[in-house]
Amino acid sequence: MSEPRIADLPAALARRDFPTVGLWNRLEGRPRTTDFARALRAEVRDPLWLLARQWQLGEFRATDGGSPVTATYSVVASPLTRFRPDADPAAPAGPLPAGRPLETVVERRPLPFAFGTEPIAFDLRLSLGRRWLKLVARASIPPGHDPAEQYVTLYPIAAPDPDAEADGQRVAHPEVWAGMQAMAGRRMDGYLLYQHIKGGGLASDGVTGLRKQDRDAVNALGPRLTAWFDQLIDQPTAATAWDPRRLEHRFSVATATPGGETVLSAPEYPGGELDWHAFSGSPGDTLGGAGTAPAPLNRTVFPTSAKFTGMPLPRWWAVEDGSTNFAAVSPDSTDLARLIFLEFALVYSNDWYLLPCDVLAGTFAAVQGLAVTDVFGARRWITPAGTGAAHDWQSWSMFTLGDTAGLLLPPGTPKVANGPGLEEVALVRDENANMVWGIEQTVRMATGEGRPGAEAAAETLAFRRRLHPPTPPGDPRAPVAYQVMSSVPENWIPFIPVHVPGDDRSVQLQRAAMPSEVDATQAIPPRTALLREGYDAGQSYFVNEEEVPLTGTRLTAAYNRTRTRTGQVVVWLTVRRDTGRGGRSSGLSFDLLTETPPA
Repeated sequence: MSEPRIADLPAALARRDFPTVGLWNRLEGRPRTTDFARALRAEVRDPLWLLARQWQLGEFRATDGGSPVTATYSVVASPLTRFRPDADPAAPAGPLPAGRPLETVVERRPLPFAFGTEPIAFDLRLSLGRRWLKLVARASIPPGHDPAEQYVTLYPIAAPDPDAEADGQRVAHPEVWAGMQAMAGRRMDGYLLYQHIKGGGLASDGVTGLRKQDRDAVNALGPRLTAWFDQLIDQPTAATAWDPRRLEHRFSVATATPGGETVLSAPEYPGGELDWHAFSGSPGDTLGGAGTAPAPLNRTVFPTSAKFTGMPLPRWWAVEDGSTNFAAVSPDSTDLARLIFLEFALVYSNDWYLLPCDVLAGTFAAVQGLAVTDVFGARRWITPAGTGAAHDWQSWSMFTLGDTAGLLLPPGTPKVANGPGLEEVALVRDENANMVWGIEQTVRMATGEGRPGAEAAAETLAFRRRLHPPTPPGDPRAPVAYQVMSSVPENWIPFIPVHVPGDDRSVQLQRAAMPSEVDATQAIPPRTALLREGYDAGQSYFVNEEEVPLTGTRLTAAYNRTRTRTGQVVVWLTVRRDTGRGGRSSGLSFDLLTETPPA
């Protein structure tokens, strides 16, 4: 019996007219030996076999797998021109200083020269005074008319009274007291002169014995002194970006783009290193106009293959170095970011290319489009991801700022030198006392340097006990005594939970005060500017409860120093927020019975 001839094989297979027709899609080898040495040589003997393998692996399906040869892109790099501190809702927006790192504009804080009526920061006061006396000495004033001694008298550094409790911060600590004795009556308080000139006064006011030309020369030196100090340490001229209620910096910047003004907000910047991921787009917001968008930059470049350590090599004979072991990565089923990265690294790594695109720092770069030409001569126009008809707000993206398409390059600085901590506060939870404490771990002394808060509190307490020695109990004395509550170190500032006004469920933390061990009628004030927010003005200070988690929060105030791209030195006082080290126990307890010490 002869086999039937099939005129239309594809149609017969589709209709399954002949079940005996077999299909094979797998080729299996028949090993003739157990030695794989020859097989691993990959000897090329039969080109037809290589073509068959290519056909079997689907490499003849006529797909355009051409590599890109050239690419022409169009990008608009708009500089950041407007800045607004968002910590104060009433703070207006203003121009962003050109040529300055954005960290300095955001983080800078005013220098505290006094806590209430008590002067501090005598290191800066002496520096201003020394600078002024040097300027006056160079003014070529004739002998006998030198006003240096008059300035020491007009703007004196008063010697503190060792028996006055109001001068306790300058007397209780031996190093500070020794420094105050050395400078009192011998040096001038340059900050008092600085305030006088800033307030519209003349530098020669109150100085006698000067000729007309000498008085004019001295008055001309006043703006030089203020300009020198304003350039020495960068300070804000208006509201700051630090939000004391949320313990973080909040600000917005704006730029002019082809679609209008684009506003980018940084609602939770803790301080330190400012990068693009701290920002998010704010559609509908405005900072008062950012100017005109610059012209787009069109450039043709040559793409290069993306390379990274441990990537699969495309050549048969090439062997990876093994420095990166992707096989050791064990992601969970819900770890989508790691799964996507592994898929990119192991499967599609040779499908990615890099294009050089140079834009200036401090700009918001928005890609308008990209034209790619491959080795087959085909040219494709590629639009930015997340734009066009296929845009979906639920789509996943990277290096984007919310719904605002573009890449931000903040005007940062490559390196910042961090000074020693002048103030350090640890906000911790005390579960036993059901309170939050602000522990002043480092406080700034009156002479300007930092000192451990526990040591400073112990010296202050000893000074108060010297002024107000405890009265010994009279007879008869009971063997036990009733104590209302125990004491805590004076560098522990309490925060108590209170309700948010108009809300019976939400809770906020309010700064409170502990009574002094020496005089229970006096409250212990905070000694750091971080916890002294509104204290000198008689205002309450509140912190959102969620800002103090179980791990705690640590705040550090220090000077930072950097150089701009033009070589200018910038110094500013900043606050940085970090994660704490867990809760603490103050040992605070109430209604105690204590043993009466023997007479």
